[in-house]
Amino acid sequence: MASSTGIPVSRRQTDFTDLSLVVVAGLAFSLTAMFLGVALLGHLDSSRDYVVFWATGQQLARHANPYDTAALKQIEHAVGLNPGYGVMYMRNLPFALPLVMPLGYVGLRVGALLWTLLLVSCLAISTWMLRRMYGKPVNYFHWLALSFAPAMICIFTGQTTLFSLLGLVLFLRLHSTRPFLAGLSLWLCILKPHLFLPFGVVLLVWIVLNKAYKIVAGLVVAVAVTCGLAWLIDPTAWSDYSTMMRTAGVATDYIPCFSVFLRLKLSPHTLWLPYVPAAIACIWALAYFWPRRNSWDWMRDGSLLMLVSMLAAPYIWIYDQCLAIPALLDGAYHARSRHLITIIALLSLPIVIGLMCAIRITSPLYLWTTPAWLIWYLFARHSANHKVATDLPIEAALPAQADQATN
Repeated sequence: MASSTGIPVSRRQTDFTDLSLVVVAGLAFSLTAMFLGVALLGHLDSSRDYVVFWATGQQLARHANPYDTAALKQIEHAVGLNPGYGVMYMRNLPFALPLVMPLGYVGLRVGALLWTLLLVSCLAISTWMLRRMYGKPVNYFHWLALSFAPAMICIFTGQTTLFSLLGLVLFLRLHSTRPFLAGLSLWLCILKPHLFLPFGVVLLVWIVLNKAYKIVAGLVVAVAVTCGLAWLIDPTAWSDYSTMMRTAGVATDYIPCFSVFLRLKLSPHTLWLPYVPAAIACIWALAYFWPRRNSWDWMRDGSLLMLVSMLAAPYIWIYDQCLAIPALLDGAYHARSRHLITIIALLSLPIVIGLMCAIRITSPLYLWTTPAWLIWYLFARHSANHKVATDLPIEAALPAQADQATN
């Protein structure tokens, strides 16, 4: 029996692969439950990145500058943010301000609970949609997404990358059937535009070649509406944001990722150096896309593109790596070796253990993660292609098109 994506849907067999999934997922779910329980008591909210979004919302509700250093410092430290962090700012582009403004009208604890539930919902909905797109295979592989350590960290810190994950999955789901809605969903992706640079370059070329201008229209409408709302909320938001980015020293923060590591090793004061890998990756992306332009599949080909975009990003935190979920599920559903599924499940384990041991996300111990997802995916796709090429007739070995509208 096979799903509409050409992926075999076999009876589930309980073995070490299932056991590893259950163990890792159980640890992740237990940590999440403990976190939500403690958050309800209000003991963790002030130590999370969430407090920055809440403080920004408080400023917006007062019609004050959301990037005011003195005001943010007072608000953040008043609710218990560690003074050692200095002043923290919302670095998303100003059109994201309407997203956090409602937090200005609720208390820290209530806002934290609502914000956390929203992030959990984004992860659950994204996983549900991805599983449906692959024909709802009878296995535990979707637990890889629900328990993926970077996604757990995203929930714990209260970061916005899970919104971008939802936008990416919506685009994958809708781009061929409802392009305008797919364009609207890309607004969630550009909350973190630096993570999508090669992906975005290929998307632009693909849109032109396929005349998929409804996608562009959807994105333009979303950006225009949110920019208009941001202007109504704070007419000087863009200039204040520009000042903050120039003066706050955020470009020199240490982030455990390849591009920042490259800058620190070669020329610590050359702030443009982290963009060199992204530029090279954009050139590679176009070279990768062009021979496949007539048969391009965003589920299959876009998965590798997204992983390369993450590896070459000018900066990427461990929680941003939740964007690897569509690619990892694509690899898992196509892999013909259950050992590979065990490996990807166990790769999340050191990160979960790191969370339990309070290893901070700024630790260089997390440098291995982004390359690991890419290397694993390449092995998974190679195993799938090799198995199909050797075991099936030529006609059956042709790549199946992803089902974009499974009901």
